[in-house]
Amino acid sequence: TLNEWSSQISPDLVREFPDVLECTVSHAVEKINPDEREEMKVSAKLFIVGSNSSSSTRNAVDMACSVLGVAQLDSVIIASPPIEDGVNLSLEHLQPYWEELENLVQSKKIVAIGTSDLDKTQLEQLYQWAQVKPNSNQVNLASCCVMPPDLTAFAKQFDIQLLTHNDPKELLSEASFQEALQESIPGIQAHEWVPLWLLRYSVIVKSRGIIKSKGYILQAKRRGS
Repeated sequence: TLNEWSSQISPDLVREFPDVLECTVSHAVEKINPDEREEMKVSAKLFIVGSNSSSSTRNAVDMACSVLGVAQLDSVIIASPPIEDGVNLSLEHLQPYWEELENLVQSKKIVAIGTSDLDKTQLEQLYQWAQVKPNSNQVNLASCCVMPPDLTAFAKQFDIQLLTHNDPKELLSEASFQEALQESIPGIQAHEWVPLWLLRYSVIVKSRGIIKSKGYILQAKRRGS
């Protein structure tokens, strides 16, 4: 996307480097026809990369709705936010993001919300605390070939769907993002830019269970801006 976008922009823009760069390749994104909306399920998974601000959650959902031309996402799963090495994920880490997701459910921007990589204890703590309960939890195939029995039993009791995924722990590092930026846009001060979040979306035809389209949306910020 960066390569294609940078080949189409004017050299003046590259020289000025504004604080906001909207890098889109229009033919790669397909808006959903309003007449077909009822037949489609729009789901997303949100990876928080750099910012500890829960506003990232709202920004990501708003941008996904805008890009796809819809008023609402059917489901959003949030990947566990980044935490320091040696620190276990706790309810406190998740709460600000979950509260923002709950607000988005209440304002009808999202229908259902779910989590990723929570064990039975973490999922139970979130479930008991949350106003809007998680309806799904993704389990990484790399970490277990068989679903943990205690997690399975808890999910069954509270009607939480257990799904599998094989996403790496870090989908996009700050260093690899900056490297891609430097290669694609010569002269940019890549070290000034930090990724905030990455959202992966899928548009699925409900009746046939096939993926109509999928893609990624990323937001990065210039340090100090």
